[in-house]
Amino acid sequence: MTRSPGSVTFQNVRKTFGAFTAIADLSLTVEPGTLVTLLGPSGCGKTTTLRMLAGLEHPTSGRILIGGKDVTMLPANERDVSMVFQSYALFPHMNSLANVAYGLESSGLAKKEAREKAEHGLELVGLASMGHRLPAELSGGQQQRVAVARALVLEPQVLLLDEPLSNLDARLRRRVRTEIRELQQRLQFTAVYVTHDQDEALAVSDKIIVMKDGEIAQQGSPRELYEAPASPFIADFIGEANVVACEVIDISGANATVTVEGLSHLVPSRGAKPGLGKLAVRPNAIILEPAESAAFPGRISHAAYLGDHIEYEAETSGGTLYIVDPSVDRPLATGTPVAIGFKNRGIAIIAD
Repeated sequence: MTRSPGSVTFQNVRKTFGAFTAIADLSLTVEPGTLVTLLGPSGCGKTTTLRMLAGLEHPTSGRILIGGKDVTMLPANERDVSMVFQSYALFPHMNSLANVAYGLESSGLAKKEAREKAEHGLELVGLASMGHRLPAELSGGQQQRVAVARALVLEPQVLLLDEPLSNLDARLRRRVRTEIRELQQRLQFTAVYVTHDQDEALAVSDKIIVMKDGEIAQQGSPRELYEAPASPFIADFIGEANVVACEVIDISGANATVTVEGLSHLVPSRGAKPGLGKLAVRPNAIILEPAESAAFPGRISHAAYLGDHIEYEAETSGGTLYIVDPSVDRPLATGTPVAIGFKNRGIAIIAD
């Protein structure tokens, strides 16, 4: 890509379908050269947001800007964006090179120049030797890279990716998401990426925008959302968490002393005030100790061996805790009494 990447701005965008409000009042910014993921459960509004950015839907009110230009009511073919679809949308009768060149030729570029750009596009995604192959002769990951190359050669200000890995198996998803992220960082294009997969969002994003019921629930870097969730919904949606009752005993600068079932712990205060509150505790932040240890008591109610870790559920007076323990060499049987402690990381005060 040689064109400068563009920014994306939504200003108080609202979208309704009859009496149904899909997007309530959306304002967001995507900085040039960054990859921002719209993440959320089905029906949260992320796909509608992407379709409005692509020009496939128009907002009921508000403004959308790409590279500082108001494109709110422009049709899709007049916006400087390219889209990678969930289904890849490759022409089955065309080889990879012809698929990548198609959009260039359709825009009026000479066939020779379009071919040269297409060859460069395939080289960018590591498929320089596969231009002669039909889509059916490629793996799912290779087909996805052809679709990315086809979008990139158009040199859009913004690349849109709609659930781009949903058709791949788990192992291939991990590899292709790494390739997409490395490509984006190397070429520094602006990308808006839609997914419902939390791990995928954490792995590829500069910023994640979590949506719920047509609104932004929280936005920030992957680390910010994982380590400092703003609500029980975010805590459980990004990486799973146990939400437990606590009492904030003391605030000292950036830290707060909290107690859970009599166990005292120091955590970032995050604006908390003394009194009752809630903690998000990641499953791998829980320590299982012998029952006689100085922590609060529990009892193992479920255990599942998963190779490199064991998943436990432990019943406590405050409810059931989900625990991920890497100590596979000392498994605990169902019914074993334990004492439960917390590590220093993976715990955060959250709002109700």
